[in-house]
Amino acid sequence: MKVAIISDLHIGYERFYDDAYEQAREALLEASKVADIILLPGDVFDKRAPKPEVIAQALGIFRELGSMQWKAKVEWLRGQGRAYTSAPIVAISGTHERTAAGKENPLGLLALAGLVVDASESQVLVSKGDEKVVVYGLGGLSEERVVEKLKELNPQPVEGAFNIFMLHQSIYEILPFDESFMHYDDLPKGFDLYVCGHIHSRVKATVNGKLFLIPGSTVLTQLKEGEQERKGFILFDTEKYSYEFVEIESRPFIVKRLKFDNATIKDVRSACDNAIRECVESSKKKPIVKLYLEGTFELGGAGELGLRALIAKHANDAILEMDTSALKEPEMERSIEGIRENSIDSVGIKDIGMQLLRNRLKELGFRENINVGELFEILSDQKTSKKDKIIENALKFLEDGQ
Repeated sequence: MKVAIISDLHIGYERFYDDAYEQAREALLEASKVADIILLPGDVFDKRAPKPEVIAQALGIFRELGSMQWKAKVEWLRGQGRAYTSAPIVAISGTHERTAAGKENPLGLLALAGLVVDASESQVLVSKGDEKVVVYGLGGLSEERVVEKLKELNPQPVEGAFNIFMLHQSIYEILPFDESFMHYDDLPKGFDLYVCGHIHSRVKATVNGKLFLIPGSTVLTQLKEGEQERKGFILFDTEKYSYEFVEIESRPFIVKRLKFDNATIKDVRSACDNAIRECVESSKKKPIVKLYLEGTFELGGAGELGLRALIAKHANDAILEMDTSALKEPEMERSIEGIRENSIDSVGIKDIGMQLLRNRLKELGFRENINVGELFEILSDQKTSKKDKIIENALKFLEDGQ
């Protein structure tokens, strides 16, 4: 059988609301033309309590799928999930849909409407002629509970069928910055294919000697370099034990890093303007562009770069975001470094540092009531707690797109 794996639709995502709906619909309808089964490993919705119009969007898409003539049929479901349809559209809840125990989630509403099979903590058999595919689903759980829950459920493959284990979880081997994440070794053995959601970029790995696949999201939700790849879904062939990635029409996302060495403000603006133009000219559809500005520029302050005006100038051509956190003024950097490393006679180094910082903030036009003492403590403190270190490593990992 052909199995389409479509994850993290995030219908209702506010920042790119139309993209979320249009790209989810295209992925699902295109998959229905080529697949016998559609698997949805979590986060069909972006929020656990979506607005009525968002629920209506999802209902409209899945009603289209439900009206089709499917050759494969759901035969049975075992577990806590719900199956009020024989259409082979099998889903689990994701972390964005997770609610408190006993509370309904939006995926459950689609299941109650008979539009999808909710396979969270359940096993589902889908058949097509003599072929049988069994999907064991585990909905998104908190990182601390998932391994214990797996041991409690003890998922087992069904003899005589192609067995798929589907989950929605962070995996340490993919996101190696928090030891509380589950590992590949925690996944149950004996399955023919492992399918995961939650992670928004494509992943291929080997677990227990079998393929482990993540299709990535169908909509851009985080402007990270790792999400520049095209959106779409995985089409897996159980007979050939092979797969292909099927692209859908999605808004381009382009990241550019611009480096400067004591550049003039005019040079910075010009470089940004040219980079944006290049991105627009190379895209068929209005792109999302993120510029990272790095290095040093002459005195004048980041507030004087005129980046807001540049964003407004290209508003009709591109959706822009600019990161200037790595763009520094050399003199300011030297002043801060001097504050950290030196003392002057009997005058307290902290007092000198705060005065320098206060004067510079005044030059840049910051409010006079800003807490300079607190800001100075943050800048001068080089100690990092374990929790802060985890956050720092996580952010660095995501920024690097690894």
